[in-house]
Amino acid sequence: MNFSTTTQRIAESDPIDFGQIFNSTIELFKKVWVQGFITILLTFITILPFYIIMYLPMIWLGIWDPSSFDTGELPPVVLLLMFITMPIAFLGIATVGLCLNAAFLRICWLKDMDQSAKEDYFYYLKGEYFRKAFMLALIMFGLSVLGTLLCFIGVIYLLVPLSLFPAFLAFNKDLSAMEMTKASFALGNKNWLVIFGLVLVTALVAQLGVVLCVVGVLFTAMFGKIPAYFIYKEIVGLPIDT
Repeated sequence: MNFSTTTQRIAESDPIDFGQIFNSTIELFKKVWVQGFITILLTFITILPFYIIMYLPMIWLGIWDPSSFDTGELPPVVLLLMFITMPIAFLGIATVGLCLNAAFLRICWLKDMDQSAKEDYFYYLKGEYFRKAFMLALIMFGLSVLGTLLCFIGVIYLLVPLSLFPAFLAFNKDLSAMEMTKASFALGNKNWLVIFGLVLVTALVAQLGVVLCVVGVLFTAMFGKIPAYFIYKEIVGLPIDT
């Protein structure tokens, strides 16, 4: 689906029904909670190297001169190296996160439509999808910096359109990364309050897994990602083959 058709559908769409999306999320979560758990585990495993990269200067300092931590201040060279490695780590984490979240939404589509296709968790970590995910990560990084400069309000506003990135990556392969960004903002701006409410409420529900000896949150964390699937399905519509 091209950009013009996508934005036209968004512009002509009816307002999102909070209750309908939330109830559909609960019903689908019953079918995909295991897949959500697997996605969380794979996310932890795949982003771990990027965290190591981020803290590599401190690790190196700890091995080379452990006494340097006694002063409570890091040497300028270590701070400089961390300033360089942190954006690299952020881009890596964001890219992998987008790809895995998109794969989870694709699995949600398979379960929702009763399809028997393979549940490929690395479906978007290759080829054109990966390149688009990397570009989206770059855009996210830029927007996050801008949102931070605009203080807390900017970060809250960006929460809605950024939450829709994985859905556009998963279900609209015809769009470029910039077109996905524009479409996410168009959809997010039109239904900002409802989507924000869904993001907030489902995120709170997802944290209920903490009650189950803390580790239970690994089974419920992906609950908060499912609304994006139904929002995209209702407003834009899903392709026949995904």
